[in-house]
Amino acid sequence: MLSERQIEMCETSQWDFSDLRALFLNCTLKKTPERSHTQGLIDISTAIMEKNAVAVEALRPVDYDIAVGVYADMNKHGWERDDWPDIYEKVKAADILVITSPIWLGEKSSVCTKIIERLYSTSSDLNEHGQYAYYGRVAGTLITGNEDGAKHCSMNILYSLQHLGYVIPPQADAAWLGEAGPGPSYLDPGSGGPENDFTNRNTTFMTWNLLHVARMLKDAGGIPAHGNQRSEWEAGCRFDYPNPEHR
Repeated sequence: MLSERQIEMCETSQWDFSDLRALFLNCTLKKTPERSHTQGLIDISTAIMEKNAVAVEALRPVDYDIAVGVYADMNKHGWERDDWPDIYEKVKAADILVITSPIWLGEKSSVCTKIIERLYSTSSDLNEHGQYAYYGRVAGTLITGNEDGAKHCSMNILYSLQHLGYVIPPQADAAWLGEAGPGPSYLDPGSGGPENDFTNRNTTFMTWNLLHVARMLKDAGGIPAHGNQRSEWEAGCRFDYPNPEHR
């Protein structure tokens, strides 16, 4: 799975990532066990993380009954079943979140859109410091397809995640694109995908940058809690301004 260069990077690492957890949400349209080309790219990143003793989980949201909506638990809003609350517990436990998607009509998948909407549904939750719950965590994205649109999809996904509170490291995206039009996908014989140096390099850089920034944030106790606490703002505090009622 990993090249000699990627393995060497893991073996010469001076950092301890063993207390980190990572969650990959593969927003393919294919249910398990059907082959997912996006999973092929995920496997490179997870292999690097696992060699660094990170606890990694990858799941396909399409395997679950996830309701459409922007409430935290759609069971309370007319849906007979909503598995999102269980997945949200995994999201909250992860220091690193990687949203991955194939490209359809130049856009991220419909499953990916739904997942981001459900992440948004819980974005008003607060952590123990009164900040938004996703503060202190890092996120990235992986994209596959045989049409153009990788940067467009990455831009959309990463903007959404930072807006919700995630920290986006440098080079936090990677992608593979085949020739325009019908043709082999990433894992198909003759695609050249698994051997593509550009994709392998960017996937490697993304993974290590996620690990490094997650390490820095965890060691620092997250994002400093000043000027960004919704609980304090709603209590009437206005940071760095005189406030007679909150001295």
